[in-house]
Amino acid sequence: MKKLVAAIAIVLLWNACKFNADKKVLPILGSRKAVTKVVNGQIVTDTVYQTIPPIKYVNQYGDSISDKNLDGNIYVADFFFTTCPSICPVMQRNMLNVYNAFKDSTDFKIVSYTIDPQHDSVPVLKKYADKLGIGGNTWWLLQGHKDETYQVAKSYLVSVQEKNPAGEYIHDGYFILIDKKKRIRGTYDGTNPDEVKKLIADIKILKAEPVI
Repeated sequence: MKKLVAAIAIVLLWNACKFNADKKVLPILGSRKAVTKVVNGQIVTDTVYQTIPPIKYVNQYGDSISDKNLDGNIYVADFFFTTCPSICPVMQRNMLNVYNAFKDSTDFKIVSYTIDPQHDSVPVLKKYADKLGIGGNTWWLLQGHKDETYQVAKSYLVSVQEKNPAGEYIHDGYFILIDKKKRIRGTYDGTNPDEVKKLIADIKILKAEPVI
């Protein structure tokens, strides 16, 4: 009897290990550092990962949006400007696939930061959103101070420049996946449909991941 119980325990343990091995876990990107602290009288070392800093913006409805509005949400971020003639239209069309896949989810957002806030006023952003066919509060187009946005972009591991030698705004075309603890979990070429499909699949993986 003891041998039978032991055998069953081994089988269950093997199945549990196999399940965990087969279950994909997304990496945590960005910088990290070890922090030592005392917990219940014992010295414990934790890894602290790079996170997205506090923000304060206005969306296409004129509502104030801060990092608190993103608490408890998985979200995808990108950078754009409404007069962009090159990659932005492609990126926004691809982002619509992400929006349509998760627009009914209660714990998911998309935030698109304009890098040209002087032109991209709230009415301009609302018109742009209407043209895209997006509504509700799943996808926010955000306008804020230019310098703050450029600093925030660095936190997302994205490069933006006010103007290139030709007199145009330029920026990376990445979609950045952020988890509920505001850590970077993936970057995807927003102009590549296959990369966007991978992003959608990775969002599903992240939604199934327990928040610890």
